[in-house]
Amino acid sequence: MEPNTLLDAILNEAGMSRAGLAARVNEAARHRGKNARYDHSSVIRWLQGQRPRGIVPDLICEILGRALDRQLDLDDIGMGKDGAVQQAAALDGFIDRSTALWRGDAQQRASVQDAPVIVGLSAVGPVWEWENPPDDTDVSRSGTVRVGQPEVQLLRTARTHYERMYRKAGGIATRGRVLEFLNTKTAPLLRGSYSDATGRELHRAAGGLVAVAGICSYDSDAQGLAQRYFHQALRLAKASGDRAFGGYVIALLVNQALYMREYRQAVAFAEAGLRTAGNVISHALACDLYAMQAKAYSRMGDQVGAHRCMTLAEIEAGQIRRDDEPAETGYVQAGLLEANLADALMRLGDMTPAQAYAAEAVATQTHSRGRVHRLATLSDCQMRAGHAELAAATATDMLETIQGMESRRLTDRLRTVRRSLASLNSMATAEVVDRIDDTLRLPV
Repeated sequence: MEPNTLLDAILNEAGMSRAGLAARVNEAARHRGKNARYDHSSVIRWLQGQRPRGIVPDLICEILGRALDRQLDLDDIGMGKDGAVQQAAALDGFIDRSTALWRGDAQQRASVQDAPVIVGLSAVGPVWEWENPPDDTDVSRSGTVRVGQPEVQLLRTARTHYERMYRKAGGIATRGRVLEFLNTKTAPLLRGSYSDATGRELHRAAGGLVAVAGICSYDSDAQGLAQRYFHQALRLAKASGDRAFGGYVIALLVNQALYMREYRQAVAFAEAGLRTAGNVISHALACDLYAMQAKAYSRMGDQVGAHRCMTLAEIEAGQIRRDDEPAETGYVQAGLLEANLADALMRLGDMTPAQAYAAEAVATQTHSRGRVHRLATLSDCQMRAGHAELAAATATDMLETIQGMESRRLTDRLRTVRRSLASLNSMATAEVVDRIDDTLRLPV
């Protein structure tokens, strides 16, 4: 049995205690001529995943629906036929499921945080649904909290704040803060009262925050959970009607697919993003999608595909105008393309241009997190070219830059650099290997 996070979230939204629900179920059963003696322990078992027999699930829907002034079905309370928590096509059901996940994650429930990676058609489905009809014709809602521009702006400001925190401190340190904001501020607004126009802006702003939660989960190596956040952000993008924002979320899925070595999926997702966002896609985002496609092709040994996408990425890079870009594409900074090209060329064995691009990327100023990745790529290029002393010096710079960050992805890169340096059996690399070992002993 898996914990019923939906029922827990609905109970919390209704402001109803476990004993209160049990008492109401008993009373409703008596009105139907049934003898029921449920108590708070019974509700705990339901929250743990047990499905009560007979008409009780229907009674729970009636009781909680009355308290929330909206109709609920068995899927809404996590007691549908298959017992699984699925993303609903309907926006109201989707919001209930999303907020249930946020709550379960904040409560550090293992069933949520250790969610398995989604594979096959289930991994592709959310992308297909984003690409294809039906679209949401009206996202207005009637609730207790009145939502206007100040509330929407609060979410936008929060996204920027947590993104900057992530870049400085890493996803592990930032994740809990984002979750707290999603649960205490964002969820009540999504359940609030707003017009269609305001609702689209609200879903766009909420999607940006959910995407950051996914990035932090990815950085914490909770890949299954990260997928779920990215899929939520994609559904919110559809509700907002902002295709360009949806393309940005697709880029996050592409990056994750590369990390999980799902190279064909990375190519397919990138194509979906470029195709569906169409002429509304920003040049910075198109540049990154093409560059990630090039990396995927290079890992599959497809030299023609990699070079074609590298050329397209460079064309898009030349048309970037920062003032025309949405806030989310701020990560596409000067030097990022060069780092990606260096990675692709290195995988293809073209070491001379790979080193040149990697050095150019490192020489370009960026935030600390981006610099760590660029230094790791340059060190890798230098090691593959047989330049042990240069690789050791670059790795030392990387080690100093990474201090103060809590990120499993950066730790993974550090381990990879460490293994490569150790394999050289060089006096030039021995000291930095020891220093890396000291850093890796720290718990992350």
